[in-house]
Amino acid sequence: MTETPHRLRVGISSCLLGEPVRFNGGHARDRSLIQLLGPFVEWVPMCPEVAVGMGVPREAVRLVGDIERPRLVGSNSGRDWTDAMRTWSEAQAEQIAQMDLDGFILKSRSPTCGLFRVKVYDQNGVPRNEGRGLFADALARRLPLLPMEEEGRLRDPLLRENFVDRLFAYHRLRQLLRSRPEPADLIRFHTAHKLTLLSHSPAHLKQLGQLVARAGSGAFPEILESYTRLFMEAMNRPATRKKHTNVLQHLAGYLHDHLSAEDRAELRSLIDDYRQGMVPLIAPLILLRHHIRRAPVHPWVKVQVYLEPYPKELMLRNF
Repeated sequence: MTETPHRLRVGISSCLLGEPVRFNGGHARDRSLIQLLGPFVEWVPMCPEVAVGMGVPREAVRLVGDIERPRLVGSNSGRDWTDAMRTWSEAQAEQIAQMDLDGFILKSRSPTCGLFRVKVYDQNGVPRNEGRGLFADALARRLPLLPMEEEGRLRDPLLRENFVDRLFAYHRLRQLLRSRPEPADLIRFHTAHKLTLLSHSPAHLKQLGQLVARAGSGAFPEILESYTRLFMEAMNRPATRKKHTNVLQHLAGYLHDHLSAEDRAELRSLIDDYRQGMVPLIAPLILLRHHIRRAPVHPWVKVQVYLEPYPKELMLRNF
């Protein structure tokens, strides 16, 4: 199985770490997030408002005008911070591209950091929850492959597990790219991630397999670039209960000839319990790992990252 170092580097909105940088001098410390990921990541905090000189405390700001190209203005004074924020955000996104980050967690609903459903006010002061913060937008445009999420959405167990899966997958991918890989290295990486990809996007798995099949036929840098983009596109597709069930059944199929009828029945029953939402994903996985360790299955099954994609202490598959 592909190894990852103990700590990843993750950018984060400073207020989520408890830094008193909000407009009212307060913070938005997210204890559950820090407790969950803190032992495994090195945080890289940033606050766009402070960085452009708004100060603390300060007047609240909001987005106004066109949804696609809103202005950032003071809620009471109407002071326009748009140009300063866009200039800083674009420059900062360029710096972040060189900072070796594995992902970024942003403050939800923020006019600078919000990724989804940020309020944009029209000329009559009526808000539409369809915008994106200026910094978040610049970051997503400059680094479309970087795993990004809002802290609010990470309270959802499925979204949380998917985001962490992406974090560690992106880290492993960048490790591969930094190693100046040969075609054989890409083949090994892809082989280890087949079931992970199947749990996110079967269609992308097929495309990636076709790319890998051409890895030794020339134009390898172009193949590697395409693989990188498609791999993260696949990881951005949420893994679902249905797709996880498909993967579990694939794994059970590789064990079929090595298990007794009683063991096969037990495994089928547990996978079906998971499919119906009666047990968490970890339940059938523990039984599968138990059998895989002992059965003479094909070696590629034993190296599947899917079996343990991140530290077990995170317990993200226990829900």
